[in-house]
Amino acid sequence: MRELLGRIAALDPEAGAAVRVIAYFDELTGTGPEPVVRGAAFLTGVPAGLTDHARGLALRVSPDGGVERGVPGPDPSWCSVRVGGAVLWLELAGEPGPVAAMVLERAAAVLRTRLEPTLPMAGGRAALAEALVDPHLSEEQRARAARRYGIVPGSLARAVALHGGGIRVVAAADRLGAERAGVGPAVEALALPSSWADARRALRFTAEGTRLDPGPRVVLAEELGGLLLLADAVRPGTPPVADVVALERVARDAAPLLVALEAVASSPSLRAAAVRAGVHHSTLQESVGRAERVLGWPVREVSGRLRLQVALALRRLHRHP
Repeated sequence: MRELLGRIAALDPEAGAAVRVIAYFDELTGTGPEPVVRGAAFLTGVPAGLTDHARGLALRVSPDGGVERGVPGPDPSWCSVRVGGAVLWLELAGEPGPVAAMVLERAAAVLRTRLEPTLPMAGGRAALAEALVDPHLSEEQRARAARRYGIVPGSLARAVALHGGGIRVVAAADRLGAERAGVGPAVEALALPSSWADARRALRFTAEGTRLDPGPRVVLAEELGGLLLLADAVRPGTPPVADVVALERVARDAAPLLVALEAVASSPSLRAAAVRAGVHHSTLQESVGRAERVLGWPVREVSGRLRLQVALALRRLHRHP
């Protein structure tokens, strides 16, 4: 191989350099991103970098091998190429020369094998649904997955996050069952990763539908509005606020009252709440009065009802991290 490279270089220096680039990156196939970026810097004699925000990658390598991490993205004037959701760049302004262009092309090809997941060829609809909501796949790959799933790429669809794990993708107009799930907003099929992110948040607002965890078993992200922000604020280890502590006190001392509180929070009036809870109006009145004494605030007033709604939402987020 070295003898062949020497002959090619003697005949055509640029062709010889291109072959050396190909051979260099062929040896790096299967390695991680850093050696590839280091090779790009070494072969071109200028700093090279890679950013991939989805994976938390941000590195810059100088020609002598020095590595900087946490660097910002490339200057718009530099030569760069996209690799899925990542950007590989050389600190060269303007159009790259033949060698630099070859380096970018071959380095991107090697990175693609590591950074771009392949479209599943087996596993049925479950595997295709995972591909449809995967933000690391290219739009072309998700479009192929959509067609194999039976969805026209430009049509509207929703991502559904199932309790206990599992992904489902449904057409925007499809009816939803009673299975416990969070449902993302209707988006174009190629934007399903964003619908999936909201579906996962919505899933945390669902409830078991029992006395200890009353509430809806299916929650649509678009109906939550600004409450979706609470899902990002309440994480494992986040201490509960006083109102959630008060609700847990109700659950511990008088669990049936939680059902009455959930009915009040999700109904326009006490009479509608009584129908929802399946009890007589006077019985609900008595239950609500007892619950208010444990909670420490009135829930039949507008401000108290809003406070109760937020507290119940926060309680579900803590129960389903």
